[in-house]
Amino acid sequence: MPTLRISAGNVTATAELADSPIAQLLWDALPIDGRANRWGDEIYFSIPVDADEKPDARAEVEVGTIAFWPPGNAFCIFWGPTPASRGQQPMAASPVNVLGKVEGDATQFGRVSSGVRVQLERA
Repeated sequence: MPTLRISAGNVTATAELADSPIAQLLWDALPIDGRANRWGDEIYFSIPVDADEKPDARAEVEVGTIAFWPPGNAFCIFWGPTPASRGQQPMAASPVNVLGKVEGDATQFGRVSSGVRVQLERA
């Protein structure tokens, strides 16, 4: 599986991409720069990828999930509860297409503030 490097402020992590058409669209669009938006324990930002919600899209995801949110053409990183959560489980605002998973401790993204530059590139 391809590996993505995510750099946001002083946080750097890698993520393994899923074998899916949307993950391939992301891979083909790299490198990508954006500015983090925080929504609870989630970072998201618009990316130059356009895809519809897939049949296996879901709102409830695991800690460390990276995903594509179709309504905002946004890349998302989840590491804890969001305003939509009903407990400690990450919950997107609406269904997302899962792209893969952060390797290691995804909670380190809690140190990233809104407005911080985020870079996605091939590892």
